[in-house]
Amino acid sequence: QVQLTERGGGLVQAGGSLSLSCSASGTISAIKTMGWYRQTPGKQRELVATISDAGYTNYIDSAKGRFAISRGKAENTVYLQMNSLKPDDTATYYCNLHHIWSGHDYWGQGTQVTVSS
Repeated sequence: QVQLTERGGGLVQAGGSLSLSCSASGTISAIKTMGWYRQTPGKQRELVATISDAGYTNYIDSAKGRFAISRGKAENTVYLQMNSLKPDDTATYYCNLHHIWSGHDYWGQGTQVTVSS
């Protein structure tokens, strides 16, 4: 079993910045990706950014140039630095850990990000 602990989020004005962190614990495969997804009421959860163990990153188009995902010094920790935030970034953000071999996904409890105009 894998547990994901998220920190960060909150309320910020448009143009501001927020940082999210996620730490994973439990039985974690060496071959995985970690990242962040977001969801608003009535919409599907969408990928925001992911990073592989090798450091390869992937971003939703709207986040490119504004968000940066990185791996922490602590094992199985990832950060999402969000800059130039827009009201459209308002959502519940979920940390994800994806085991490549099994295809299994684990999710955090979600943290709210609200960007006011």
